Amino acid sequence: MTTQPLQPSLARRLAVFAGDIKISHTLFAMPWALLAMVLAGHDSPSGLGAGKILLILVCMIAARTAAMSANRVLDAKLDAANPRTARRAIPAGELSARFVASAWSLSAIVFTAACAGFWVFYRNPWPAILAIPVLGFVATYPLLKRFTRLCHYYLGMALGLAPICAYVAVSGRLALAPVLMGAAVLLWTAGFDIIYACQDIESDRQAGLFSVPARLGVGGALWVSRATHAVCLGLLIILGLIVPEFRFFYWIAVALVAVLLVVEHKMVRADDLSKVGHAFFTVNGIISVAVGILGIVDILRV
Repeated sequence: MTTQPLQPSLARRLAVFAGDIKISHTLFAMPWALLAMVLAGHDSPSGLGAGKILLILVCMIAARTAAMSANRVLDAKLDAANPRTARRAIPAGELSARFVASAWSLSAIVFTAACAGFWVFYRNPWPAILAIPVLGFVATYPLLKRFTRLCHYYLGMALGLAPICAYVAVSGRLALAPVLMGAAVLLWTAGFDIIYACQDIESDRQAGLFSVPARLGVGGALWVSRATHAVCLGLLIILGLIVPEFRFFYWIAVALVAVLLVVEHKMVRADDLSKVGHAFFTVNGIISVAVGILGIVDILRV
């Protein structure tokens, strides 16, 4: 007599799912969104209240969960063929594609509902109008590496939408400051994603995928990443010059970003990618948190 293997509990599958999509990496985009949110609240006659803050937080978590769920489903076969990613939940058999797709759908619904909340409670229709296009944009980024080496910059644009959308959600309008902030996030993200993609250079070439490392090699890709981050730093400087609220603490953050970007690129060499993990998460996590917190401190001091 054979027995059927027991299905993992829902709690266990949710724990695996949270680890698989690296929910802690929401840290990358969240501080930028919160910085834009506080700036919008300072610039908007209606101000910023607890309700708007809660809706922004829900939107950020739901949007990233939807994007990463889409990534895991769309890339399941590619992940299975790549030794670095073969242990992800779907190729390893820990979660079914149906379960992750369900999480994708649920996250999309939560995101759309939170966006609608700005219309219902604050008479700002723009988040509701833009919810589906934004979801479509952030969920399709895994497909770009199948046909263009600009995939790193597309991913950057997906994260760069965070401060732009947060500003529009709070203020109901667009301004130059969040656009520059979004462009800086785009280049910052693209730069570190190019570094991260250096780990998959052989797998990408074998699968016929497009990436900067697969085309230029690790050495060439690292130079593209350095140039991308240099432009990012320039945009952060311009942002500080045009936003009157950004004063002493913001400039400390910019100086810290400059130092940390140098450290990040010193940690990774064409002949040694062993520290990519630290360069990717630790250094960039500090960058995001530093700019977000110190920028918000400056705004609140005005």
